[in-house]
Amino acid sequence: MTVYSGTQEFEGATFVRASFKGATMRFSDVSGVTMRGVDLDGLDIDSHDLAFGSLVVNGVDVVPMVEAELNRRFPGRELQSAQTPEGLREGWVAAQSAWRETVTGTPPELRDAHVEDEWSLAQTLRHLVLATDAWLRGAILRLPQPFHEIGQIFTGAEQMGFDTSIFRTDPASYDEILTVRADRQQQVTDFLESATPELLAQERDDPWGNDWHPSVGDCVRVILEEEWAHLRYVRRDLARLR
Repeated sequence: MTVYSGTQEFEGATFVRASFKGATMRFSDVSGVTMRGVDLDGLDIDSHDLAFGSLVVNGVDVVPMVEAELNRRFPGRELQSAQTPEGLREGWVAAQSAWRETVTGTPPELRDAHVEDEWSLAQTLRHLVLATDAWLRGAILRLPQPFHEIGQIFTGAEQMGFDTSIFRTDPASYDEILTVRADRQQQVTDFLESATPELLAQERDDPWGNDWHPSVGDCVRVILEEEWAHLRYVRRDLARLR
């Protein structure tokens, strides 16, 4: 099967009576794509940033419907956009409760299992360590070296110029992952306990070097978005593996 990577040759192109049946698009920009008279049976779309844009199907923007259904499936998820310290604290408690259910309910033989091109539960927990390190310890607390070595870095980090040598290449034990993860969870809990509206309004820098200057509250909301998004991914994949 042909693989196209890092190409822009299809931008603005028109495809007529072409077949993309069974094709896979990953980490690709399909914004502004127009489809007319297409067969969509079995089309599977997963977008981390869906809530920040629109997806129009037969003239209807389905994003609000998708968001409402995800909030129904994951009680407390709607608080990832909370603007007050109280709302963010409540949202954090809800996210951790949901994660506790998944971690304790996953049998040992599935902790390192994964579907093709996706992370396992163990890898996902390592990535959440990374996310907390980046947005709490790095962006909010401004620690000079915020990252734990077991963090699971995301695809494309090296291309962004990020030094990945600080991360271990050998797999960490599951017990070690849980220990570090629990420490990072507690750090978020401790921070939110004393967070005030004034603190949440303070400006910070994007920990990945992007041209965005989020508030402290924005950084916390990113942490919550990461928690809920990856919980959804893990539950989706575990359901396929069982």
